[in-house]
Amino acid sequence: MVLMEQTGEDGAHPHSGPRQGTGALALGALGVVFGDIGTSPLYALKESFVGHHPLTVDPLHIFGVLSLIFWTMTLIVTVKYVFIVMRADNHGEGGSMALLALVRRTLGESRWTPLVATLGVLATALFYGDAIITPAISVLSAVEGLTVVEAGMTPLVLPIAIVILVALFLIQRHGTARVGAMFGPVMVVYFLVLAALGILNILRHPDIVAIVNPVWAVRFFALDPKLAFLALGSVVLAVTGAEALYADMGHFGRKAISIAWLYAALPCLLLNYLGQGALMLDRPEAAQNPFFLMAPEWARLPLVILATLATIIASQAVISGAFSVTQQAVQLGFLPRLRIQHTSAAAAGQIYVPLVNFALLGFVILLVLGFGNSTDLAAAYGIAVTGTMFITACMLGILTYKVWKWPPAVAGGVTALFLIVDGAYFASNATKIPDGGWFPLLVAAIAFVGLTTWATGRRIMRERLRDGAMELDLFIRSTMNSLKRVPGTAIFLSSTTEGVPPAMLHNVKHNRILHERNIILTVKTYGVPHLHATQRSRVEDHGAGFYRVILSHGFMEEVDIPAALKGVHDCCGPITIKDSSYFLSRQTLVPSARPGMAIWREKLFAWMVRNAESPMDFFKLPVNRVVELGSQLEI
Repeated sequence: MVLMEQTGEDGAHPHSGPRQGTGALALGALGVVFGDIGTSPLYALKESFVGHHPLTVDPLHIFGVLSLIFWTMTLIVTVKYVFIVMRADNHGEGGSMALLALVRRTLGESRWTPLVATLGVLATALFYGDAIITPAISVLSAVEGLTVVEAGMTPLVLPIAIVILVALFLIQRHGTARVGAMFGPVMVVYFLVLAALGILNILRHPDIVAIVNPVWAVRFFALDPKLAFLALGSVVLAVTGAEALYADMGHFGRKAISIAWLYAALPCLLLNYLGQGALMLDRPEAAQNPFFLMAPEWARLPLVILATLATIIASQAVISGAFSVTQQAVQLGFLPRLRIQHTSAAAAGQIYVPLVNFALLGFVILLVLGFGNSTDLAAAYGIAVTGTMFITACMLGILTYKVWKWPPAVAGGVTALFLIVDGAYFASNATKIPDGGWFPLLVAAIAFVGLTTWATGRRIMRERLRDGAMELDLFIRSTMNSLKRVPGTAIFLSSTTEGVPPAMLHNVKHNRILHERNIILTVKTYGVPHLHATQRSRVEDHGAGFYRVILSHGFMEEVDIPAALKGVHDCCGPITIKDSSYFLSRQTLVPSARPGMAIWREKLFAWMVRNAESPMDFFKLPVNRVVELGSQLEI
């Protein structure tokens, strides 16, 4: 039984943002947040010229593409994410699930709620596609640098990439604390190398800085509108990872991420792209791999090693992000209970989800073997990135108009601008669906069906249980004088705050006894990351030794029921483990023709319920104090 109920109520809470100094946080952000976008120079410009829609390597196309990259980074990353979207923090937390919880909490139940929920779930589903493709294309593009060092090493590219990826996923269970300490310094060196390589090549063609003039982008479109439109699908690869700025805001804070972007990552990236363009002006054949060819021959092997480390860091960030998103989805009621392991006693955010880890590994290996090179993978990459950006723009419109109360003209104008920009990039990438773009859409479709099936199934199951539930006061009056009372405390877990839970009814029916103290316990998840200790519990005394206890927590917190009950003091004495027994109701779900979901979705939901993590482990219940009582329920 799922014992979590997402609620729109607000509550007092501490700000969940980081407490370190801004400088240290900015350094950490440079290592974690910008790993993905920082490795984009490995493939973005190359794919624009030699990808699925090749361009002539001449000054007009070079200046035009670089101008598009510059203004894409300016509009999408700097203006949209840094200056606007990152202001939409849910008490310090960011990301699609946090934004969904923020908007739902503010709007309550309104005509906008289903649309917001759908958009949030879609963004989350697309993120899983991104989390699969990022490690594959990043590591593969870095290892492909070996072919620049020595053409004969081409057959070794795939085996080396697979070994690195397998090792990366296998170390996840040990936690990332030690590796994380190296992220910042390694990425600082990496970004400095990006800037240095760029400057060395810019000095040969200083006129390349003219790409900041948008006229070059306009000329590119005027020369060949169709080819320029198709080129957008590769240009957008320069901003892959922009969503990470928002998703990782809870770990580093808006100020530190903004500083790291504006004063470190952005200048270094632009210098590197300018350097690649300057190299191509001199040597058009360098378009085959301009990133590695920028370096002197003696420095290319060290550059491959450094780039590989950077791509491992970028992959690590997105894998950790997948774990965090999964935890949020579980707490908010969009996924069944999953085994979540904490890998650090000091950092609550460092978690490991075995099922997600090995599912990602399987898909990543299939991708690398199936596509074989970074150019083919790039076709699959853009659709997930642009889809998420477009959905964020839609949610931004609702946020600015309904939550921030911007004037309709301002909210509409800003939203329209980003919808046009993001929509153009998404439409360009949609042309690549037959070439590989179908893969992230397939992953997103599977994730979307799973997320919505679980959320809908839980709602239907609660309704069915509520329909057949007996009023608690009626139950107390009918049993208090007819059943034997035994010493101790019985704690009955319930998914709703109304009526008598099935476990209590079955206990009375089969055992014909009641404990001296009976607690009906419901766990609620609020739409905020964290709650104050004063709002952790609420107690209702129904007399005759019956109490209803509601434990509350934020969607970024794990639940430890025995520990939480130690802080409850309004139930006629302390609640101790040795005197308590936990009663769980395990429903066997029977799909039926009753109104609700399609039969195949009901069967899928029943399968998900059967395979969910045990409540004993998920809620930290003492195994030797738990009694499970089964029953059947039609859905």
